[in-house]
Amino acid sequence: MTDQVPPTPDGLDRAAEILRDGGLVAFPTDTVYGVGVAATHPERLDALFSLKRRPAEKRIGILVADLAQAVATGWEADVRAHRLSQHFWPGALTLVLSSAAGETQGFRAPDHPVALDLIQRAGPIMATSANRSGEPDTLGADEVLIAFATQQDELDAVVDGGAVPGGVPSTVVDLSVTPARILREGPISREALAEVVEVA
Repeated sequence: MTDQVPPTPDGLDRAAEILRDGGLVAFPTDTVYGVGVAATHPERLDALFSLKRRPAEKRIGILVADLAQAVATGWEADVRAHRLSQHFWPGALTLVLSSAAGETQGFRAPDHPVALDLIQRAGPIMATSANRSGEPDTLGADEVLIAFATQQDELDAVVDGGAVPGGVPSTVVDLSVTPARILREGPISREALAEVVEVA
């Protein structure tokens, strides 16, 4: 049965505890409701993909409270990453960072107080939209519960942070290359990015 928890300190502590234990939690973001698992539990990605009926080969981003959280988990942030995060985080910008092993990963700090509070309590969250693949986005906790009504044993909790506005997916910038490369244009324009760093 999916727990519905309020965005209070106690509720967020409960949701963070579930995440730290490897559970799946849905929560509001600055666009749609997301669902995720703590980045410390990559073995639970299969459960997340199963919940969404999503192909396992599709990559997902990691939500962080700030750039320091990404760096603390072993990803490299150069001067460009610091500049972009200072200008556009929290907000609609995903930064693709690299690791010493040559791997890449997208990170974003969502501009939503409940999401940021949860991430600060639980640590980075591997997250995607809280809907079944190919179905409409969810903009409220009730919509999340309806979307996964037949999978209540798979979704451990939803944080009811009220309605969210929806919106365009984030701009994605690849910082594993020089100059930075825009992989997807979104709310933050090429012109805005070019005022901060060199972009291809």
